Amino acid sequence: MTTGGGLQTKIIPVFVVLPPQTLLLDVAGPLEVLRYANEQQDAVRFDCKYVAAAKTQTTTIGLLLSELEALPEALPENAMVLISGGSLMETMQAGSKRERRDLAAWLRRTVRDDTTVVSICSGALIAAEAGVFDGHQCTTHADCMGELRRIAPLAQVLDNRLFVEDNRRFSSAGISTGIDLLLHIVSSLTSPVIAARIAQIMVIYIRRTANDPQISPWLSGRNHIHPSVHKAQDAIVADPAAEWSLGTLAKAAHLSERHLSRLFREHTGVSVVDYINLMRVNLARDILSHSRLDMEAVAERSGFASARHLRRVWQQHHDEPPSFYRTLSS
Repeated sequence: MTTGGGLQTKIIPVFVVLPPQTLLLDVAGPLEVLRYANEQQDAVRFDCKYVAAAKTQTTTIGLLLSELEALPEALPENAMVLISGGSLMETMQAGSKRERRDLAAWLRRTVRDDTTVVSICSGALIAAEAGVFDGHQCTTHADCMGELRRIAPLAQVLDNRLFVEDNRRFSSAGISTGIDLLLHIVSSLTSPVIAARIAQIMVIYIRRTANDPQISPWLSGRNHIHPSVHKAQDAIVADPAAEWSLGTLAKAAHLSERHLSRLFREHTGVSVVDYINLMRVNLARDILSHSRLDMEAVAERSGFASARHLRRVWQQHHDEPPSFYRTLSS
């Protein structure tokens, strides 16, 4: 599949596994993130299918999910399997428990080395029973921690996390954290700007605790829902090295210069100039990590007047010198 610009679109097959007594928010929230990701960009397309051990599935709120696809005999290359949460195992009827074991057995048979496994809430228990978290870090809802440790003694179960990423194994805590996790995944597979745009559309904050994976530095200052400020930020992030003036950005945001300055600081906590400099530092860091250009060339490409100017602004955001990031990439 090609985009409008002639570039190849990467198709990611996503199999959404629905257990008995599915928690709808575990499905609807994360899948809305993927739907918006498909709408907001063309580089990656998430091709989602809803699968279950039965053609009709129950939910915790009494709504029936019907016409579901059967569990495939094999998974395609580079597929993503997203396992929704449901009612806790010990509260399930015998038939539902058996269905969960069938799902775990299917995972055990079909997950490949290149498969990405994503569990939402208590969906981690199904993944754990299949052994896919063995040797990996993972998390789940606080009420399921003891059960997860019992089922997966070879996994490193982590408390007090919104979500955990360990190579191709992703797991989230309770219910709404599935949205946080999918925003993180979309940010990694498309771009932080797309993730920020989706969060804005869904009117949610991009959350982290101290122990969660770091937010991309490109998402700094995005934890707000003001559309005009986001427009100015989108313009800056799209081309940090451009010669931005307050007037140009105010025009992009459809605001007066004075109004933009006030709103920008109110909603991001920094001035427009400081935000531009931070995005230029992010660009310089990326260039340093992926090239052998000297510091003057890096400074020029990232919008700074000189290497000295770059270093001076860099020190405001990083304890390590620019050379540290070049060492990491070599």
